[in-house]
Order: sequence, then C-alpha cells, then structure tokens
Amino acid sequence: MSQLPLINGQRHSWSSIEINLLDRIVTGVTSISYDDTTAKENHYGAGNMPVHRGRGKYEANASITLYNYEVESIQAALPRGQRLSDVPPFDIKVSFLDDTNEIVTHVVRNCEFKSNKRNMNQGDTKIEVSLDMIVSHIEWN
Repeated sequence: MSQLPLINGQRHSWSSIEINLLDRIVTGVTSISYDDTTAKENHYGAGNMPVHRGRGKYEANASITLYNYEVESIQAALPRGQRLSDVPPFDIKVSFLDDTNEIVTHVVRNCEFKSNKRNMNQGDTKIEVSLDMIVSHIEWN
C-alpha cells in the first residue's frame, strides 16, 4: 500500500459502496453501521501487573438506515400478516474499492430486523427509517 498522500484522488467514499440486501442491490440506503467486539479482561496474580488475559464472548452489532420506500418494498414482499421482524435471517454484503482499485467486501451475517419504526418531522423532505438488527458475526474480507 502506498504511503504517499493522494493528490486529486480519493480513497473510500460513500459513492464506492454497494450494498446487497435480501439478494438485491439496495439504492435507497443512507447509512449502515456494523461493528464487533470480543470481551477481554486482564487477570491479576502476584504484584500489581496482570499475569495473563482472559477472553470472553464475541458480539456483533449492526443497523441500517433506508428510505421509507425500500422498507415498504420489503414489507410488501412478505406474506400477508408478517412483520419486518419475521424476515428470515439474511446477509448484507458491503463492497467498496480500496486505494488499489481492488474490491473489498465485508459480510454482515445472519441479520434479522429487531425494530420497525418511523420518525417524521415538520419540514422533512424525505422519510428515513433506521432499523436495528441482530447479527451473528461479521466477515471482514
């Protein structure tokens, strides 16, 4: 990877991201957030410094913000009477170009919607829907 600063160029930007949700490219997405953590803890013995480290559970989190028409489209595809939280687990693929023009893909695995809410205010020119998800894990390329 080049250590030189980019001049008249760019690295990652929103315009280079492509999101695949429920087997289709989603164009009405305004935000996606995902992260993972592993619990870690120092263990102490003799003295005041840790003598080893314990590792605990892994946890992944994700949320996505879609335009209302995307959410309504997903809901319309569901069998009558089902809710957004009834959508079976699905993967979200987030792809973008790195600084060498190679495609980098992160996969958020086994996503399920946890919520379905709307928040609209006077003066809004669009309706965005923020959806929290439960996920199993994230593959970072």
